[in-house]
Amino acid sequence: MKGSRKTRITIFDGTNKTMRTDAVVLEEPLELRLEVARQRHTLTTTMRTPGHDFELAAGWCFAEGIIDNAEQIQKISYCVTNKLEQRFNIVNIKLQANVQVEISNFIRTSLSTSACGVCGKASLEALDMRCSPLENPLQISPQTLYDLPEKLRAEQVLFDFTGGNHAAALFSSQGVLLALREDIGRHNAVDKLIGWALLNAQPLEQTVLVVSGRAGFEIAQKAIAAQIPILASVSAPSSLAVEVAQKFGLTLVGFLRGQRMNVYSSAERITANEKP
Repeated sequence: MKGSRKTRITIFDGTNKTMRTDAVVLEEPLELRLEVARQRHTLTTTMRTPGHDFELAAGWCFAEGIIDNAEQIQKISYCVTNKLEQRFNIVNIKLQANVQVEISNFIRTSLSTSACGVCGKASLEALDMRCSPLENPLQISPQTLYDLPEKLRAEQVLFDFTGGNHAAALFSSQGVLLALREDIGRHNAVDKLIGWALLNAQPLEQTVLVVSGRAGFEIAQKAIAAQIPILASVSAPSSLAVEVAQKFGLTLVGFLRGQRMNVYSSAERITANEKP
């Protein structure tokens, strides 16, 4: 299956030992290069599962504030080292000539692992400068939210094959699946979704983002940057994710399992009868 690789493994069951072939999820580096004024700069290198790389590149650039819309991108392509070879672990993002970028603000010299995005004080300050509080009046019922993890899980084809990757999905407020992406890194899956929306002119102001792992700051940051009003996770949020969600009016849902959930901020978007 695409996104996986077969390998020989040894299985121990008690004192019994057997050999068989198993599938493991692919993890490979992807270098993002930005072309500005005919000069190329390496922005970052992230560990990801190959597939939807152009969406990842577009989504990452949008979430980081390098671009504001898809029209600012002239071309996304794999690096071509010669006429016969393409390097599929390097993606070039060429911006339109009129787009001004202070490139030093975005270059990361460290490797972004598949475990988490790269964040810190600079990311918080950039979010303050770029984003205003989410004032979207989107409403969703508790039952619609309760149904989303099962819908997410049903579409995780690569996870069924390898058991080693995360998923992120966009749903309408009626619970209709709009798009889903899988990746070894949860932040990459979200970038691929945002890139999909950006490149397909899909507005996100009326959508719900559901992630299969924990909701850390980097996921909340990307949701806010993309103007997604509701972020839901089947696991726990981090303290910084809660803080930034409360500051920007993001509805942050954690431990979305069965018929229960915890809402850490902006619960008014979820319609329910309150007990006296």
